[in-house]
Amino acid sequence: MFESLSASLSSAINSLRGRGRLTAANMREGLEQVRTALLEADVAYDVADGFLERVSVDAVGEQVLGSLDPAQQLIGIVHRELVNLMGPVDHSLHLEAGRTTVLMLCGLQGSGKTTSCAKLAKRILAAGRGVMLVAADLQRPAAIEQLGVLGRQLGVPVHGPADMPAGAATDPVAVCSAGVARARKEGISAVILDTAGRLAIDEELMRELARIDRTVGPDQAYLVVDAMTGQDAVTSAKAFHDALELDGVIMTKLDGDARGGAALSVKSVTGVPIKFIGTGEQIEALEEFHPERMAGRILGMGDVISLVEEAQRKFDQDEMRRQEERLKAGEFTLDDFKSMLSQTRRLGPLGKVLGMIPGMGGMQEMLGGADLEKDMNRLFGIIDSMTLDERRNPSRIVDQSRRRRIAAGAGVEPHEVSDLVKQFDGMAGMMKGMAGLGMRERMQQVQKLQAQMTNPAARLAKPKGDTGKRLTADERRKLKKQRDKEVRRKKRAGGG
Repeated sequence: MFESLSASLSSAINSLRGRGRLTAANMREGLEQVRTALLEADVAYDVADGFLERVSVDAVGEQVLGSLDPAQQLIGIVHRELVNLMGPVDHSLHLEAGRTTVLMLCGLQGSGKTTSCAKLAKRILAAGRGVMLVAADLQRPAAIEQLGVLGRQLGVPVHGPADMPAGAATDPVAVCSAGVARARKEGISAVILDTAGRLAIDEELMRELARIDRTVGPDQAYLVVDAMTGQDAVTSAKAFHDALELDGVIMTKLDGDARGGAALSVKSVTGVPIKFIGTGEQIEALEEFHPERMAGRILGMGDVISLVEEAQRKFDQDEMRRQEERLKAGEFTLDDFKSMLSQTRRLGPLGKVLGMIPGMGGMQEMLGGADLEKDMNRLFGIIDSMTLDERRNPSRIVDQSRRRRIAAGAGVEPHEVSDLVKQFDGMAGMMKGMAGLGMRERMQQVQKLQAQMTNPAARLAKPKGDTGKRLTADERRKLKKQRDKEVRRKKRAGGG
């Protein structure tokens, strides 16, 4: 997410580096590039202008222009204004003990509303509270069936038209009222209403939602919008808020939107913050929206906190403890390396994970569009082609003949086996040094490591245009000629 915006903002800010003492003129030039980056990311025009005006007030001040590192100062200003643009956000669902909290979800068809109901229900269950789902989207029969399936997966009751008397089964207001009454009678902490959607905003939809709002009186109303629809999502949010007074927005498919303009615009246009974001199709793929963390990711500063939180949720804790004990004992093998990589995969696509590590958001671009998932599979193939002894002591016993055998078994070139062994040697020392450190401290160590390396993931990628075969005699002569020429050039430059 935000790939294009992040790249454009980085380019704009980097253009200010290396100019010495900046002037108001060239600072404004840089800010105009920031404005262009926002508009290209599909940020609403008025929002982009207002944002730029606020940034300009601070950026063209004496504090920045007189700074030794004005570009860094500008990053700080832009980060603060991005946070202000998207926040603040209250993530609490305000579930009160002893009463049933009613949550109403609304949105257009295709926004992910029904799935978001289930995701929200799972979040409530994880907090130790009971929850009921109400299937009130009577416009789309498939939605009723879908919510029923999701309810069974979660193990929560689903109230729908089938639970209603014949005369009331077609009235969404009656279904919602009966569902809330049932939840209160059964002492369920929260009830989530999945209301009807339309392909577009119309008067009938708004009247129906207003009737449910007046009759049931939900404690909170959330709008589900699809980030992929860009500014249409912002327009929808404004229309729904004008009709219902929304308490928050759940933005889906943000992981698939490279521009991210809707996320930056919705709070400014509606006054309603994004409360949660959908990051996948799985029921558990619902995250709290943190403006400060998102601003950091947009500016290439990473998001270690979210990465650590996600790792703590998804990593196999028993396996983590076993690895910790092995590291403390000074043991680290290629099997351990593979296990670590497999754990990392649980966090999602490697491109997403790299974007959450400070300074590594542009790694995918540095790798020339390399397929990191495919490259990881190549590494796994190499490791799986080794014997137990080879995986334990690769640098000591993997000689030329073993490299050829391993490469043949994995379907790779022998030099790729050598690259893995070299990479593992460096990794082993670092990992043993991390024994006893917490997850966050380990992430900080990774950050320090990547700062010392121009391309820490280079060996993960298959070299382009290199077959791994020996150079021909003609190629060797050309290479020697090129090297000799470079030596002569350096001598001339040094005056000798």
